Amino acid sequence: MKKKIVSIILACSMLASLTACGSKSSETTGTDAGAAQTTTGTETAASGTSELVDGKFAETKHITVEVYDRGNDGGTDPTNNMYTDYIKKGMLEDHNVEVEFVAVPRWTETEEINNLLASGGAPDICLTYSYPTIQTYANMGGVLDMKPLLDQYSGELTNLQNWLGDTNIYWDLDDEKGTLWAIEGKRANSRRILTFMRKDWLDTLGLEEPKTQEEFYNAICAFRDNADKLLGADADKMVPFSVSYDVGWRAALLIESQMDPDITDKEFYINGFDDRKLTQNGTKEAMRILNKWYNEGLLWNDFALYTAGDSTEDDMMKAGYVGAFQHNWDYPFRNGEDSIQANLQRLIGPEAKYVAVDCFENSKGETLKYVDSTAGDRKIFFPSTNDEPLASLLYLDWISQPEHIQYLQIGDEGVTHKTLDDGAIEVMAATGDPIMNSGNNIDYTITCNGLNLVDSNLTKLSAAHSYAPADAADVQQAIDYADTCNKVAKNVKVPEIKAEDGMGEALSSKRDVVYDTALVAKPDQFDAVWDEAIADYLASGGQAIMDERKAAFEAKYGSSTSVE
Repeated sequence: MKKKIVSIILACSMLASLTACGSKSSETTGTDAGAAQTTTGTETAASGTSELVDGKFAETKHITVEVYDRGNDGGTDPTNNMYTDYIKKGMLEDHNVEVEFVAVPRWTETEEINNLLASGGAPDICLTYSYPTIQTYANMGGVLDMKPLLDQYSGELTNLQNWLGDTNIYWDLDDEKGTLWAIEGKRANSRRILTFMRKDWLDTLGLEEPKTQEEFYNAICAFRDNADKLLGADADKMVPFSVSYDVGWRAALLIESQMDPDITDKEFYINGFDDRKLTQNGTKEAMRILNKWYNEGLLWNDFALYTAGDSTEDDMMKAGYVGAFQHNWDYPFRNGEDSIQANLQRLIGPEAKYVAVDCFENSKGETLKYVDSTAGDRKIFFPSTNDEPLASLLYLDWISQPEHIQYLQIGDEGVTHKTLDDGAIEVMAATGDPIMNSGNNIDYTITCNGLNLVDSNLTKLSAAHSYAPADAADVQQAIDYADTCNKVAKNVKVPEIKAEDGMGEALSSKRDVVYDTALVAKPDQFDAVWDEAIADYLASGGQAIMDERKAAFEAKYGSSTSVE
């Protein structure tokens, strides 16, 4: 509730600042703020066309660009390192555009971007995983409509078009209003979440890597029951299966295994405002399982005490106390020498490691994984305070050039990568300025998420070698499982859902409360705790969103339950 109040206050401040600022709205009369920004953006585009000569501005332009600050131990300044220098130098030489990076904390990025938008201090190029945040400020005239800008400058944006294509560029286009508040970064692959287990613990106990949920359960019970053997004096620190405060993400494969594998596009969409699948049919039963496991001492007891950005859980993994967890498909291999895997092996020995397992089967016996299409990544948008939309679009085009993506992802030969005998690129663990703060440097390749070298065959050959010092065989096993039995999300093209406006943060907070309280409830109180928390979530806006989504789907697709 506190976050919701803060968001409302910030939104009011934003509206007041826009009203007070006459330079952008005084040119139009009798239009809403959103239309005013669309018109202003078009006029800016028209006036900027003649400024380019051979792709360069006659006078130097200056833009600011958001970059995530992940707070990595031993990492570099995300606004000032060899990769930012590469971008700055290239943009200045190719387009006469000065680039300044603005750091935003990764784990509180939605809250921070809200603050920046409300204060009028957002960077010229912003990104967020939260489209509802963008829509909220777009409705107040705080976001530029990118459609007229893209129409005006399409001839200058061939790299952006070639990489993203119409699918990602126009994924969020409102077909009725014609507005486009953001473009979607592209996922070079659709890998999402996997389950990881301590292979050395399985071996010590004579257990095979689990292939079913029952085998997984038996394995984590064995971890618990053999804590003395596995951890010795640290037996009391044993966490058989770790689930953080973000239960919907960190137990996603269990949740999805309890859903109907034949769920219709309609049902999936109606319940899909929350990407943690809170209201999907089957989620409650998945939480009942987790509740049982929690009360049996199989989960991290204090998971709800630690919020986003806290390193406690990762530190427990690095120290060797955690037997299993679900997370991003490459999570234990990320961050080079500071990765979970590297720290674990330095502390315990080369035999200590996490391996991917594929064991949460649905009613059909399939380990189905719900993945995004090439879209569904970071949403890139321009706030209304952006006075250099052309320079900003040229920036997106520049970082979408294949050669630039490749350099930002693998760096310099002999420094951050080497070429193997078969031609594969193998990433080397770097120190000092060449350190990458994010996997494949995705914080700079904001239109590209995932390894994407100039040659597609080389990308496939090199994928398992891009997580030094991790064993390429372990990475390849994760890749193979992540690419198995995927169900790709559909793009439901309906008008804006008004009930979603301003509800992103508020409902996300309530969602976490539902998951956390239900997970730690006494087994005989689980139903009552879950039902009460869900009722509060629905009454706080969740039901209104679902009802409007249902009506919108039926208006668009009639009696069909499919988008096709």
